Amino acid sequence: MSPTKATQKSKSATATNKKGAVLTDEERAAMKELVKERKTAATKEEDASALLAKIAEMESSDRAMAKRVHAIVKASAPDLSPKLWYGMPAYYKDGKVVCFFQDAQKFKSRYATFGFSDAANLDEGGLWPVAFALKELTAAVEARIGALVKKAVS
Repeated sequence: MSPTKATQKSKSATATNKKGAVLTDEERAAMKELVKERKTAATKEEDASALLAKIAEMESSDRAMAKRVHAIVKASAPDLSPKLWYGMPAYYKDGKVVCFFQDAQKFKSRYATFGFSDAANLDEGGLWPVAFALKELTAAVEARIGALVKKAVS
């Protein structure tokens, strides 16, 4: 076998993991969390408690941001219901995810993410952002998150 073919063969074998699955270990874990979340019938208070417990499990820098984002979302749109979504803090309206916080460790990223689903009312022309990288929360960033959340639920 030529070196080129051997390299191509090894690359295609590593494109999927050793078990032949397409998902990474982190993605598989998120899917398991989603299945668990869907099987659990919980009250709004239990959902909120589970969300706060998940935030408490995060690494310190992400935990601080997640707590602050939670407070901003609740203050900006008190009618949103906190609940876990793929093991991440998320905020629902009429049973649909509007926005969510993804800690950096969730998928071994270099930054946390605050994102919106298609249920968010953020449409602006033919192009608009739906996710934001978070490295730190300044007063300006917090104000922008609050404004985006208000717009998303309007």
